[in-house]
Amino acid sequence: MSTEPSPPSLTERRKAATQLDIAHAAAELFGTQGPHATTAEEIARRAGVALRTFYRYFRSKQDAVTPLLTVGADRWRGLLADAEPGSPLGPALRAAAEEALAVPDARAAEALLRTRGLLRAAQDDPALRAVWYRVNQESEERLVPVIARLTDGAADPLEVRLVAAAATDAIRIAMETWADSDAGATGPGAPAALAVRCLERLVGGLDRG
Repeated sequence: MSTEPSPPSLTERRKAATQLDIAHAAAELFGTQGPHATTAEEIARRAGVALRTFYRYFRSKQDAVTPLLTVGADRWRGLLADAEPGSPLGPALRAAAEEALAVPDARAAEALLRTRGLLRAAQDDPALRAVWYRVNQESEERLVPVIARLTDGAADPLEVRLVAAAATDAIRIAMETWADSDAGATGPGAPAALAVRCLERLVGGLDRG
C-alpha cells in the first residue's frame, strides 16, 4: 500500500492561496508602517478579504505572517526529502539551502524583501518575534525525520536532533543577519550565500567520516 500523501484538494489549495495572500499583505504593512500601527482590518482590506475570513485563518495580526515565513522552510525540507538516503549530509544541506533561498525572478525577490521587512519589524514587536521563533521551532521538529531518512537510519537519534537544530538555527541566523544588513537578495551577502556559509561552519564536517 502506498504511503504517499494525497495531493491537496482544490479547496485546500484555495485556502492556502488565500492565507498566503493575507500573509503578504500583513508583511507589506508591517514592513512599511510597523505592526503597532497596523490593524487586522487593514490587513484584510489589503488582501481583499472580509475581516471574518481573516479571523477564520489567523488568531492575531502577527500570526497572519506565518505562511510567508514557513514557505522557505517547507521548500528546504522538500528538497532535502528528495535527496537519496545515504547522501553526504553536509553537501545535501548546503545544496538544499542554496536552492531554497535562490531568487530566480522578481516575484521571489519581492517575497524575500518582504521577509526582511518582517524580521526588522520583529525586533521591536515581541508578538511578531514569537511567531518567527515558533516557525523555526516547528521547522526544526519537522526536519528531524528528514535528517534521519537522509542518514539511512545509521545516525544516532541524538545526533540527528542536533543536526536538525543546528541546521535550522544556521538558516535562521543567516536570515536575521541579512535582514540587519543592506545586502541585496542575491550576491555574497544574500540569504543563500549566508546560509551556505553558516552550514559550512556548523555541519561542514558531516560529510567526512
